[in-house]
Amino acid sequence: MKIVHGRTERAPSAQRATVTGEAWFDQVLPATDGTTIATVFFAPGARTYWHSHENGQILQVLAGRGLICTAGGKPQVIQAGDTVWVPPGERHWHGATQDSFMTHTAISLGETRWAEEVAGDD
Repeated sequence: MKIVHGRTERAPSAQRATVTGEAWFDQVLPATDGTTIATVFFAPGARTYWHSHENGQILQVLAGRGLICTAGGKPQVIQAGDTVWVPPGERHWHGATQDSFMTHTAISLGETRWAEEVAGDD
């Protein structure tokens, strides 16, 4: 068993090199047995780079409105209350819409493989 106490052991980190725009990551559970959990706040228009997860990812949208897109697909709207399952190895990105922030909890299973920045027309 591992207990990670909120705010006593960590502080939120600012934007990472894997995000376009402004985003803040609060690592709720540091990498443990191949699982990472983070709450992420995306400012309007911010989004991740293309990436995939070895064993999949679960996104639980807590507030705001965002977009998620798989390679070759069209962006789909996600909003507070939505849960998204991204299968293992599926290349995708996610972030806030241009007119709203978005906060989600990301449960990443296995290694995350980061790729290039999302082009404006994607």
